[in-house]
Order: sequence, then C-alpha cells, then structure tokens
Amino acid sequence: MDKTESFKQQLTSGYNSTGGSIVLGAALLDGVPQKDVQIKLPLKTLNRHGLIAGATGTGKTVTLQIIAENMCAAGIPVLLMDLKGDLSGLARGGTNNAKIEERHALIGIPFTVKGTGTEFLSLSKEPGVRLRATVSEFGPVLFSKILELNDTQSGVVAVLFKYADDQKLPLLDLKDFKQLLQFATEQGKEEIKKLYGNLSSASTSTILRKIIELEGQGAELFFGEKSFEVSDLVRTDSTGCGIASVIRLSDIQDKPKLFSTFMLCLLAEIYSTFPEAGDLEKPKLCIFIDEAHLIFKEASKALLDQIESIIKLIRSKGVGIYFVTQNPYDIPDSVLSQLGLKIQHALRAFTEKDRKAIKKTAENYPISEFYKTDDLLTSLGIGQALVSALNEKGIPTPLAAVHLRAPMSRIGTLTPEELNQSISASHLVGKYNESIDRESAYELLNEKIKSAGETENEEKEKSTPKKEKKEKSTLEKVSENTMVRQVGRTVVREVARGLLGVLGLGGKRKKGWF
Repeated sequence: MDKTESFKQQLTSGYNSTGGSIVLGAALLDGVPQKDVQIKLPLKTLNRHGLIAGATGTGKTVTLQIIAENMCAAGIPVLLMDLKGDLSGLARGGTNNAKIEERHALIGIPFTVKGTGTEFLSLSKEPGVRLRATVSEFGPVLFSKILELNDTQSGVVAVLFKYADDQKLPLLDLKDFKQLLQFATEQGKEEIKKLYGNLSSASTSTILRKIIELEGQGAELFFGEKSFEVSDLVRTDSTGCGIASVIRLSDIQDKPKLFSTFMLCLLAEIYSTFPEAGDLEKPKLCIFIDEAHLIFKEASKALLDQIESIIKLIRSKGVGIYFVTQNPYDIPDSVLSQLGLKIQHALRAFTEKDRKAIKKTAENYPISEFYKTDDLLTSLGIGQALVSALNEKGIPTPLAAVHLRAPMSRIGTLTPEELNQSISASHLVGKYNESIDRESAYELLNEKIKSAGETENEEKEKSTPKKEKKEKSTLEKVSENTMVRQVGRTVVREVARGLLGVLGLGGKRKKGWF
C-alpha cells in the first residue's frame, strides 16, 4: 500500500463518525487537500472540552466561528466570550467569492451562506442583555474567593452571610454588603459578638478595601437584580438550531477581576443548576473563551482552582468548554490535560525561545508517520491547522493537518445599526435590562440604625433630671432691655479699643481712626 492510500485509510477510519458530527475540512498530505478524507468532530464528544491555539493572525477566531456556527446548526446552543468584538458577525450571513469557492472545491464541501440566531449580552453599559447576579447567590465561599481573602477573613464573610440570613436581610448588591460590614463594626458590633463571636477590625477593614477594589473595576454593575438565569443560555430557535449568546467584553479587557468574578459565578451557577446528564448524543451547551491567555495571565488562584474543578466535573452536566489562545502553555497544565480536542494553528519561530516552545508544543500531539509536527507548525498557512480529537468511543484520533472550511456567517463585526437591530429584536432585553432596587440590607440596616439612635436619645432624655427654672438675676433682666444692651455694647467697644492702643496717646483721639 502506498503512502497516500495508507494515509487515507488511517485518517478515514480515525475520523469516521456514525452519528452526528461537525465537518471541519479536508486532511492535508504534503500540502495538498485530500477531499475524500474529511475531518469530522463527533457531536457526542464535544462535551470533552477543547483548545484552539496559534499565533496572532493565523485564523484562531475564524476557526472558533466555524465550530460555533456548526454547533448551532446541529442544535447545540453556544456561549461565546468576545473580548475583541469580532464575533458579532455570527448574526449575519457571510459573502461568497472566488477564493471561498476555490477553497471549498479543494475540500469537497459545498459552501452555504447562513447567519446564526444570536443574543448579545453585556457586563457593562455596552448595549446588550444585562448580566447580573446578587451577592447572596454567590454565597460566602465564592464571594471570599473573588475577594482573594485568607481563612480568617473568609470566616468573617461567612458570619456576615449567616447574620444576614438569620435577620432576613437580602444581600443583593455590593452596597448592601458594605452597609452590613459597617453595621457589624459599629452599631451592631455587640449584637454580632453576642451571637457569633468577635469580628476582627483588621479583617473587616481588609474586606472593605477588597470590595472597593472590585468596585473600581465596575463590579457594581454586575451585582444586583434581576439575576440572569443560565437556562436562557440553553435555547433553540423555531427550526431547532441553537442560539449563540455572545458576551461583549471588549471594554473590560483591562478589568481582569470583573471578568474573574463573572467567570466564577457563571461556571458555578451552570454546574449547580444543570442536572447530571451522563453521555449525551450532543452537549446541552458549549462555552468558548476567546483570548483565554488574558484571563489566565491575570487570574487569581481562586479562579484557576475553580476552573480546574469545573473542567473535571462539568462534562457530566452536558457542557463543553473551549479555550482560544496563542500558545497551549497559556493554559495551566491541570486544565490542558482535560481537553479532548486540540486545534493548533501556525506558530512563529523568531527567537531561540520560540523554537524551543514549538518543539515542546509538538510533543502535545500524537506522533504521526505522515507529518514532522514541529516543522509543520511553522509552515501552516492561514486557514490551516493541526487537529487531534476524540472519536465516538473517546479514543484519540490520528493527528491530521486540515485545510479548513470557510464560515457560513460574516467574518468581522456588525455595524452599529445592525447590532442595535439585533439587540432590539431580543425579548431578553425586556426581561433583564430594567434595574430593580428593592428594599434590601442597605435600607433595612439604615432603618435599624435610625431606630436604635432614636431609642437611645429617648432613654437619655428620660434618665437626665430636669433642672429647676432659676429666677433671672437683676443683670439678666436689665440686659433684656434694648437700650441698655446698645449702651453696654458701646462701652465694651471703647474699653477694648483702649486696651489695644487704638485710642490716642495721652488720652487724645487721633483723627481718622474712628
């Protein structure tokens, strides 16, 4: 059997799928696409998570778009974190041209122009469906992780949450928690000490500083009502296609703590809300995190620990998580080892360090008799990538260099007019974009402080004996007379001037001084 036939047989059997699948493109052999060797990702294994990596400008985001839109076409809803703002094009059909026709002729896949049903979500004041969560929904453990507190400080937070629960004080936003923190260190200090023990003032001060730091990154917009329900991420349209929920994050790239807060909340809420699903024919939801290196670079240890735990456990909920970044080593090893799908675009070797990194990256992929992986990593063209996946039985597939298909939707951003049109057509905007500020811990504690102050004043008045009214002295009675008061003031003024030397020497008044 010659090399070509051996190649076709090995990859065809490795990527053959008897159930539903997503077709990425055709395999490359010696740089030539083999249209009869199509690389397919089984829907059944898409909850095993994945990675899309490659140097800037090699087509990572377009590959993300291809996979996301085909997931939606197969009835799988997706959630995309759009840090660069160029995933909005999913909402509109793309355009056909000679280059696209040529590409699809080479890979043997017909090209279709098709947009994807899209919801635009926002963590900030950017247009879109507002994402919010209450402080109470986070709970003391997760809230402490966000603030990066030590064990002692976390214990204080746990006590405050317990007090709020016992006293029926809703903790909805950061204003509520700050008010509770102030109450616990001032007016309610003795009450809380009696019920739960003493709270360290040093710990409460640190917690307050951490909250102010979080507010500085815009977190007050995220905490509050109405809380976003994660069930709204798992929706299909009237034709059975999944909805793509795009979170617009281009304005918070420099606010890692806010993004960490959102990520922790979202992953924890999905994990706690979704029921156990086991191995499904296709996932309930797939989450794509673009520019993931920005997250891991600035992530707290709490976020890293949380993501590692979620990655290991959330698969059983029918959820897949996909990271898009520049280098596989931007992802922690503990997370990287859990990823079933790896798509590697070209890497650049400008320095000795780059060349060493490429050799190390090549070691992450299966050995292939058809490719010299480290050399191929530097020679892949735009729209080409190395792929290693899991077949329907969960067995790693042979390594394949793939000539990728073009996306059906638009590459690039929507115009402001198109974006506003899509947002205004959403029924979720009416559900979530109205700000609600109902009575909560802030108002209830203020009322409690005010009531306690009034009671204290009344008790003081009762305990203070009333003084008998004194008879006015003759001097007081005289001073009440207007004429007498005027004469008295004149006398006092003249005496003061004499003392200050304003009156002339020898008792003579100098002209112009009075």
